[in-house]
Amino acid sequence: MRETIRLHWTDNDLLEGLANGSDAALNQLYRRYFPMVLHLILSNNGSEDDAKDIFQEALVVLYEHVQEGKFVLNAQLKTYLYSVSRRLWLKQLARKGRYGTLGSDDMIESNDFVAIDDDLAEHERRDSQFDHMAVSLGKLGEPCRTLLEDFYIRHLSMQDITEKFGYTNADNAKTQKYKCLMRLKRLFFSDYQE
Repeated sequence: MRETIRLHWTDNDLLEGLANGSDAALNQLYRRYFPMVLHLILSNNGSEDDAKDIFQEALVVLYEHVQEGKFVLNAQLKTYLYSVSRRLWLKQLARKGRYGTLGSDDMIESNDFVAIDDDLAEHERRDSQFDHMAVSLGKLGEPCRTLLEDFYIRHLSMQDITEKFGYTNADNAKTQKYKCLMRLKRLFFSDYQE
């Protein structure tokens, strides 16, 4: 049986494809979400092989939940997979003794579902904040938007920013950056509802 090629996969398309054993859906899951899990594991005492194992386990957990027919996606699929992967990695670190504050494996097992729900809620909240920050940054206008992006995202030095924007010295550039940051903060908090 030949699968139809999709250009855009929604989370529901991916879940349906996973439930039906679609190789294309599985490839899309790997393409989209493995780099995020790889970054998580590499940033927390793991290797690429560890990341592959953890991601595979997370997909098995997802597959089993989908097959049981009880799975309801209350967050983005990305958030769910990240949370499951994170929980699995923390359990593995605890077993290896590399993360002493987690406690015993029994405690972790009994709290898995609560912890994943908590993780999902936290990631959804952060996603919402990042989305709102992007909107606020868009409303900020020039030259503030570019100045803040240059400093915080492109990591330009104050001297580079001074030259780029034609300020007389780095202190003036710092003052302008501060004013722009305060404007962004006002925009963000005037619209943002927790």
